Amino acid sequence: MSLEPGRRLVHASGATIPAAYLVDRHVLSAGVVTWRVVQAVAVSGLLLAAGLEAARLTGTIEHPIYDRLTREYEAEKVAGYALYVLSGTVVVLAFDPRIAVPALFMLMLGDPVSGVLSTGELRRLKRPRVLVGMFGVSLAFAYPFVGPLAAVAGAAAATVADGVKPTVGGYVIDDNLTIPIVAAVAMEATLLLGA
Repeated sequence: MSLEPGRRLVHASGATIPAAYLVDRHVLSAGVVTWRVVQAVAVSGLLLAAGLEAARLTGTIEHPIYDRLTREYEAEKVAGYALYVLSGTVVVLAFDPRIAVPALFMLMLGDPVSGVLSTGELRRLKRPRVLVGMFGVSLAFAYPFVGPLAAVAGAAAATVADGVKPTVGGYVIDDNLTIPIVAAVAMEATLLLGA
């Protein structure tokens, strides 16, 4: 049985944090899940992920969940989940919610949609249907926050980060690291340029 659905579900589960922020801010107005709380959760998650990943890579801990949710090529390298938490934390700390929330959704929800559309194949450049799917989902998440031009810029950046797999020194740059960061930078730059 393929473990991809489980990986995608774990990937998407991270969206509960920015979603809780949005619900608190725009629906409940309770002031419980503030942006500072989101930042604290992100930093705590990063510290936890760093500790777990260090323990996994040194062999200090072995757990069946690693066998189920990490890919074979991650056995000796930093796993995608840790890069996901790292990039999410960078975006949460470096950008305001207007930029960070859609960038996080592009990673947390757009990337799993892209994975479903790609049917698990690993390619250096993803198929057109996957690129179109990722762009559409990313655009839908960004548009309500940043408007049309910045949304297109962010969606395009996320699509390139998801769809092209560059290799540096024999190491494939994981899209869990790049998607939210490049999307946030593209949206911020577009807004700063007055688009």
